[in-house]
Amino acid sequence: MTTSDYDSLRPPDAAGGRRRGGRRTRRAAPGRIAGADGSREMPMVPEAEFTSYYGRPVVKPAPWGPEIAAYLFLGGVAAGSGLLAAGAQLTGRPKLRRNARLSALAAVGLGGAALVKDLGRPERFLNMLRTVKLTSPMSIGSWILSAFSAGAGVAAAAEVDRMTGERLPLGPLRRVLQVAEGPAGLAAALFAPPLAAYTAVLLADTATPTWNASREDLPFVFVSSASLAAAGLAMITTPVAEAGPARTLALLGVTGDLIATEVMHRRMDPVAAEPLHHGTAGRMLRGSEALAIAGGLGTLLGGRRRGVAALSGLALMTASALTRFGVLEAGIHSARDPRYTIEPQKRRLAARRGAGLTNDSITTA
Repeated sequence: MTTSDYDSLRPPDAAGGRRRGGRRTRRAAPGRIAGADGSREMPMVPEAEFTSYYGRPVVKPAPWGPEIAAYLFLGGVAAGSGLLAAGAQLTGRPKLRRNARLSALAAVGLGGAALVKDLGRPERFLNMLRTVKLTSPMSIGSWILSAFSAGAGVAAAAEVDRMTGERLPLGPLRRVLQVAEGPAGLAAALFAPPLAAYTAVLLADTATPTWNASREDLPFVFVSSASLAAAGLAMITTPVAEAGPARTLALLGVTGDLIATEVMHRRMDPVAAEPLHHGTAGRMLRGSEALAIAGGLGTLLGGRRRGVAALSGLALMTASALTRFGVLEAGIHSARDPRYTIEPQKRRLAARRGAGLTNDSITTA
């Protein structure tokens, strides 16, 4: 037998692979059981593991924190309050009009501050106003937010001037403000529904699995949630004698929120919908549903009593906040786990092949 200087570098023979009678015996391949089905080998396919290169997610999670969740909630408060203020303006309810206008301005101001904090520098928001891109929810949303803020700001300034007994140093501008407040309040109401819905479109337009899978119904959930928040705040701040429209909006919001959420869950891919039911997001959304029902019942049965109305309004506002925080958390969680990206893709691919769609780039690879 000859030897070589490189023999020490060779790996040892595998057990069972030693020569017998001058011939090397064959072993069953890894993952197979020899003779288990009467043949020499039987394949055994391990369970699929949803992994990605270097352990990284397939979809990069959105780098959004509590500031964006607060912005989503406060945008809904502002939008609903703008609608309530316009309704109070047209029906002669001065206290509800004042409170709703001030709430709209405060909410949109705090929401804008949260957005700027997430962006890092204020000029980044201003840069989005340099152009209008109709295919970008962020671009359109920036203009919606700006237009709403302008109308809400003028209307709220008129209310502040009245509250101070017209002591603000406005001079001849006071007459202009008094003439402009009515149209400004109606303009804010015009941009209120898009403001309530555009954030849902912004989330669903991403590749984040749970958000994208809910794209057809999430705007309805967010609009209903905005109704809960604004109606709840108005019920807390406004005497019950003038809070009738807020109670009506609250009941409509609860009904719409429960229906839209249930429809969204049923229409989503079951795997993509899992983050909405489990973990932190699941607890938030279950709490939101319970508080919405409790607030709706309180509004319906005792909304004309001041204490019950305030507690019901607080429950509705909390329900709306939990909805926004829960949806945001569910989407970020779904992006971190490759399973929520891969399984729905495989399901859609199987459905296309089952329908006979085999002549496109998706199914012919």
